[in-house]
Amino acid sequence: MNCKLVFMVIMAALANTACAQQSANTLRSVIVQTNSRDEVVHLIDPSTQQIIGTIEGIPVNHGAAGAPDGSELYFSSEAKFTLDVVNAFSLKIEAEIPLSGRPNNISIGKDGRFVYVGIMQEPGGIDVIDTRSRENVDHIDTGSRVHNTYVTPDGKHLVSGTFGGEGNLDVFNLQSREREFQLYPPTSSDALDGIRPIAFDTHPDGSTKNMYVQISNVHGFAVVDFNLRTEIGRVILPSIPEQDRDPPPYNQAPAHGIGVAPDGNTLWVCSRWNGTVYAYSLPEMALLGGVKVGSHPDWITFSADSKYAYAANGASDDVSVIDIDRLVEVERIKVGSAPKRNITTSVVR
Repeated sequence: MNCKLVFMVIMAALANTACAQQSANTLRSVIVQTNSRDEVVHLIDPSTQQIIGTIEGIPVNHGAAGAPDGSELYFSSEAKFTLDVVNAFSLKIEAEIPLSGRPNNISIGKDGRFVYVGIMQEPGGIDVIDTRSRENVDHIDTGSRVHNTYVTPDGKHLVSGTFGGEGNLDVFNLQSREREFQLYPPTSSDALDGIRPIAFDTHPDGSTKNMYVQISNVHGFAVVDFNLRTEIGRVILPSIPEQDRDPPPYNQAPAHGIGVAPDGNTLWVCSRWNGTVYAYSLPEMALLGGVKVGSHPDWITFSADSKYAYAANGASDDVSVIDIDRLVEVERIKVGSAPKRNITTSVVR
């Protein structure tokens, strides 16, 4: 057997081994926790509430997203001005894709083909990253700085919460990338400083029903009917004596962090002022109660089975695990410095 043939046999064997190993791997649900004053990202197992992995080398990591097939994770770095692509198995950075400016939060399409990166640096906008070619392939002009981007639950629209544009909430058709409507123009005084986090629920057919919108300097949230394209209500969170509140600064966001549990039955809202996460029933919007957590809860995500909520506490450097049925904190997990955005996704492990 000549050397060339031996080499080919060895390579084929290695390829078969790799394929067998890959097929043996399974998708595992994880909570991905970023840390905004750190270079590390933590992965939490929702079945044990233990940290099962760390990703290093992403300074001032802000937004996070996961590929639908569990193969990759994506993170925006405010320090590097990049979208970093991480192998979900090895947890190593495989690519650093340059962005048009300093990024904030990100989202990913339902098919995983494109990541949408909010650009907070003037003049703002949304960078579109092709996950196959790993290139920055398009830029959506919003006329404003973009804080958060979201793909709606039905995958048909891209929503951005912005600062200082003609409208502070923009909704784009995801296929054409053309704007369909705007809400909260700067002439509306309570939205002048911009839109904060947004959550969504759906109709029985899966189409987007309502947007639950946090607004700068409002200790609560607005309810926006997606089809009517208008605000239909506003909820103010419970008030406590000022001396009992978490200490400032609140960065013009007394309420920051909002999410609908996967089963669609409850809406959860973080109060930085009160150091508390509040739960509301859906669709009734009845206050179910509040759970005292760490200092300055900033973001929230959920286990896929809707048993637990995970509140990232930006000032106490930990994550509160909340039992959704019992409305109690059952665990507090120490993470990196200033944990904020978190997501629930599946990774190949």
